[in-house]
Amino acid sequence: MDRRTFVAGAVSLLAAQLAAEAQPAGKMFKVGELHPGTGSEERLAALREVGYVEGQNLVVERRHAAGRIDRLSTLAAELVGLKPDLILATGGEAIRAAKNATTTIPIVMAFAEDPVGRGLVPSLARPGGNITGVSLVAAGTMAAKRVEVLKAALPRARRLALLTWQGRPEADQIKEAEQAARALKMETVLVEVRNGEYESAFSVLAAERADALFVLSNPILHRDRKRIIALAARHRLPAMYEWRESAEDGGLLAYGAKLGDLNRRVAAFVDRILKGAKPGDLPVEQPTTFDLVINLKTAKAIGLTIPPSLLARADRVIE
Repeated sequence: MDRRTFVAGAVSLLAAQLAAEAQPAGKMFKVGELHPGTGSEERLAALREVGYVEGQNLVVERRHAAGRIDRLSTLAAELVGLKPDLILATGGEAIRAAKNATTTIPIVMAFAEDPVGRGLVPSLARPGGNITGVSLVAAGTMAAKRVEVLKAALPRARRLALLTWQGRPEADQIKEAEQAARALKMETVLVEVRNGEYESAFSVLAAERADALFVLSNPILHRDRKRIIALAARHRLPAMYEWRESAEDGGLLAYGAKLGDLNRRVAAFVDRILKGAKPGDLPVEQPTTFDLVINLKTAKAIGLTIPPSLLARADRVIE
């Protein structure tokens, strides 16, 4: 460990300790976590940064659907029965399940897409009711932009595969991606991952002769990104992902907001509400900057040359 790493770690630890000391003495908060996959350790780390430490002043009641989207309503009802101080819900389906389960317990939404269009809140500036949090975009999804970037990397691509999770919770993204692909003279094929059987999904991709892969934004697909990245490499299939972590783990392209920053903003909402703020008074936040990350090592491994014009647009190039 070098000196800078040590100092950064020490400062981070000290900040967490000071924040924890700032919380009301003896107060134990209960947070319900509703997640379509298996939860987010990064978000719990962000909560520790603002002083909420599980086992000290925080109890986390976890209800994770493990990919079973149809279970979210039941899990949300279970959480409401436990009377938490607030519910932290990730993704549109979990947020809707929480919204349907309670109108009184505060809900912090993590990474909703088009929350007004989906009827999750009436307004970003004045959400009202018991819901607020962080939205990925104000309206629509980022799917069209990701398709455009993928096409710029692969000008000759004619057949685009969209990888989705069973039950297709990404319906808005699918529609937007398909429209963008048509405008760019590309056909699309929708491939659904069922019961976590990624190998079967990639067998379908191979049979469909896809030129490129678009991994839809989904907490479960992000959780399983290393499996997807490994299979894409095996099939020599160029792929676009959402979070930069996917490109850092070996994915070809990623375009989206900074996940760490968004988790810290979610944690800030939790902090403010636990300190007494009303969700309806807190405007929904959204990212203002997006990163394009290109992994040139992956491009080289699959025999792909990235156009210089796209490299010039990248915020980070992994070589």
